[in-house]
Amino acid sequence: YAANVGFRDRRFHSRRAKDLAAARQEIHRREVTWQSKDSYLLMLSGQPSRTLLGSAIRRGQHQLLDRPLILDDPVVLKLVPEAADPRALLEMGGPQEAVPTLLRALMAMRARFTEDRLMKAAQRGARQYVIIGAGLDTFPWRQPAFAQAMTIFAADHPESLVWTQRRLRQCELTRPANLAHVPIDLENADIGVQLEACGFDRSLVSFCSVLGVIHYLEIGAVEALLTFAASLMPGSEIVLSVLTLDEDLSGQDLEASIQGVAVTNGLSEPWKFRQRPTVFVDRLRRKGFSSAFHLTPEVAQELYFFDRQDNLRAPRWEQLIVAIV
Repeated sequence: YAANVGFRDRRFHSRRAKDLAAARQEIHRREVTWQSKDSYLLMLSGQPSRTLLGSAIRRGQHQLLDRPLILDDPVVLKLVPEAADPRALLEMGGPQEAVPTLLRALMAMRARFTEDRLMKAAQRGARQYVIIGAGLDTFPWRQPAFAQAMTIFAADHPESLVWTQRRLRQCELTRPANLAHVPIDLENADIGVQLEACGFDRSLVSFCSVLGVIHYLEIGAVEALLTFAASLMPGSEIVLSVLTLDEDLSGQDLEASIQGVAVTNGLSEPWKFRQRPTVFVDRLRRKGFSSAFHLTPEVAQELYFFDRQDNLRAPRWEQLIVAIV
């Protein structure tokens, strides 16, 4: 019996290795295809980060294509009219295609979960909200009453901030009184120093969101970011999204990961950091956070996708993690 189990185990891992090798070949093929065509995102010139715009377009398409909404965000369609452009739908995938549907689910779910956690943090006394990699996050323009007593710091790469502020002016979105923009290059600067220069107060309980960011960073920048968050006042909280390994994926989630690698490589914005969520939670605990937990896809499904009649579901290739100081 043991010999048979060992044989089946080796056969399974052999098939898995072949599947992953085929996946890597597919990534290379798609990179070449992506770079050789006139991509819709590539044609939208002037923005420093095309992945930034792509994420916002997905959130806008969620408003147009999905019911019921996971995230109600009427502002995003004003800020990103590209979401309704037929060319965007053509290239980024139709409403029934598997991977585009998962991407809409991801963008809506991670924003909704973060804002749900922010509300709870406000009830615990959080008075500052730091959005790291803010991009075209519309929360400052639709903030509920509980957030209006907070200072919101929208932190992003300096070039991205210049572009987003220009876009905000074009769309006639006036800066809320409690919003501060923070230029920060996470690879080359101290985020704490940059935030303090813009009015951040380390003596206050704070909430940080880091969505769709750390997989673009080198490990040193990831460690520096976690060190900063762990140094905040007790009761402060951080929510991050983390890309897991392809070895743990299958089906549509593996397809989404393969496509993500190909697209971001084609845009010269490659993924650099990936880790299993359980391992990342251990990393957070070693940093000194008092508690940390992983929003598993199963729990996310129950919270945000229960009893839906469409194809939206909790994605598995990018998952959410919470840590409290």
